[in-house]
Amino acid sequence: MSAPQKKTAGRSLLVTSAAALSSLALTAPVALAAPGPSPSASPSATPPARMSTVGGTRLGLTGTQVNLASGVPVLPKDLTARSWIVTDAESGDVLAAHNAHWRLPPASTMKMLFADTLLPKFAKTEKHKVVPSDLAGMGAGSSLVGIKEGETYTVHDLWLGVFLRSGNDAVHVLSAMNKGVPKTVTEMNEHAEELQALDTHVVSPDGYDAPGQVSSAYDLTLFARSGLQKKDFREYCSTVTAKFPGETKKNKKGKAVRKPFEIQNTNRLLSGDYDISQYQGIAGVKNGNTTNAGATFTGVAERNGRVLLVTVMNPSKEEHNEVYKETAKLFDWGFKAAGKVQPVGELVPPKGAAQPGTSGQAGGGSGGSGQSAGPGASAKPVTSATADGGSRGMETAFAIAGGLIVLLAGAAFLVNRRWPLPDLVRRRSSRP
Repeated sequence: MSAPQKKTAGRSLLVTSAAALSSLALTAPVALAAPGPSPSASPSATPPARMSTVGGTRLGLTGTQVNLASGVPVLPKDLTARSWIVTDAESGDVLAAHNAHWRLPPASTMKMLFADTLLPKFAKTEKHKVVPSDLAGMGAGSSLVGIKEGETYTVHDLWLGVFLRSGNDAVHVLSAMNKGVPKTVTEMNEHAEELQALDTHVVSPDGYDAPGQVSSAYDLTLFARSGLQKKDFREYCSTVTAKFPGETKKNKKGKAVRKPFEIQNTNRLLSGDYDISQYQGIAGVKNGNTTNAGATFTGVAERNGRVLLVTVMNPSKEEHNEVYKETAKLFDWGFKAAGKVQPVGELVPPKGAAQPGTSGQAGGGSGGSGQSAGPGASAKPVTSATADGGSRGMETAFAIAGGLIVLLAGAAFLVNRRWPLPDLVRRRSSRP
């Protein structure tokens, strides 16, 4: 689910102490982009001539954007995704991108925005008994974790269902707890706008194909970056396996029993598969696959103290686990290129992170560079901003007691410079 050379002017380093979590029971101010036109029912076959330039002018151009120079490795030549982006999660630098702002169906990667929006609302110990209306409105063929009407689940159970099995049933139950799908969709769209993820239009909170539901590789990366600042988000998205409550049944003696069953994370860079290994340093985040979206994935990984985020949308190569294979290639390139390649853009901070009256600078940095105090947001002005268009103990995610600190004080967006990734990831990273 990664200490490189950083531009540190005006940056506060907020270092938290690390301690192992106990095993779970199962386990100018930033320019604001104007909203684009209403998304069409289906995406275009080719990227539009004009796309958003949030994060930098080059990110609005079609095709691959990268600053190749002496010492910079060449990009993989067999990438087939419609859109992808490689970013430094801490500095916010975009190392390379391909149609980064192309508005495409996101599939279940939209659940990152869902989680980032709703996670703070419910205590993980809160319980909810499922009624039929909670599960109404799910699309045919939805991915499910196996929630049953009449059974009671904790919020913790439901989030495991969302992240590990991409359960649309878990999303709908949590939405019902949030007073319904329409309210949840409204809040997700509002949160996307706050994050300056202006390519995104939410119709269904679970990411199921719906007319007009779109996002972009750039926006999905913003969602992941924001979500990863929440300890629970980090825990869930990097949990490999967990036990999920089953259905209550009577045993041979007539006694009601409820046996849990094991669920595994469908992120194959995290769990592995017959044709792909666990990626060295992987720590999440979320995958998706629908008819309209194809395969989509956003991943975060650490290597040698560097944390990268990679998003890949809809590879055209029809090979098993292709989205993960292309993501792994981009991670490999990013770790080799980081510190050598000049960025082509940046991940912008949320609207509330911009400090008014800072002479073209945003964020809370005190240095002349206008840098924010940490990786949660870049403090540089947007170059151009228009929009056209219980777990197992050894496999439980983030064993860091303090977690990643997020401060939204005085309109400054400050986060811990070092992202606390799980001990499991660090052990993988240290292997030859």
